[in-house]
Amino acid sequence: MHISEGVLSIPVLASGAAVALVGTVIGLKKLDSEKLVSVALLSSVFFVASLIHVPIGPSSAHLILSGLMGLLLGWAAFPAIMIGLLLQAILFQFGGLTVLGVNTTTMALPAVACHYIFRPLLNKPGAGMSMGAFLCGALSIAMSSVLTALALSFTDESFISVAKLIIYGHIPIMIIEGFICAFAYGFLQKVRPEILLISQEI
Repeated sequence: MHISEGVLSIPVLASGAAVALVGTVIGLKKLDSEKLVSVALLSSVFFVASLIHVPIGPSSAHLILSGLMGLLLGWAAFPAIMIGLLLQAILFQFGGLTVLGVNTTTMALPAVACHYIFRPLLNKPGAGMSMGAFLCGALSIAMSSVLTALALSFTDESFISVAKLIIYGHIPIMIIEGFICAFAYGFLQKVRPEILLISQEI
């Protein structure tokens, strides 16, 4: 879901950078030594998972795992995703430095939103927890694709058709990430429940 350099207008770039800056500052303020390992690990997972790209116009489709990052990191998803995107831009020229703020916002903001929206379901054992984790994984991708589409649409009306394609192209990824998030959360609930307790404090 990386947007390439030279595509977005200056107002969209500035708005994305402002939101990313605020989110990253909040995320860093909520971090402490106990959470650094989880943030570094999930940032690495995000970096690797989103390296395989399927081009869709000026954007691309790939695994993001932002829903899982949101569940486990809360606001700390902002710095974790920003670091992953920065390394991808520098090492592999995915996205770019000028669009770093927008790309961070489109992926991290839905992750944080889903963290708080579905937290009540995650406290319910059994089907409620699995459903909450699935919805967090799926809807974070849905929201990210909508934000990416809006960023393109606000830049130029000629991007509207591409924006629609981005949303449709991510429907399979929404479902896949929903199942990944549900499986990973259920697995951690069994083997490392302390990680989930830390995530509720972020």
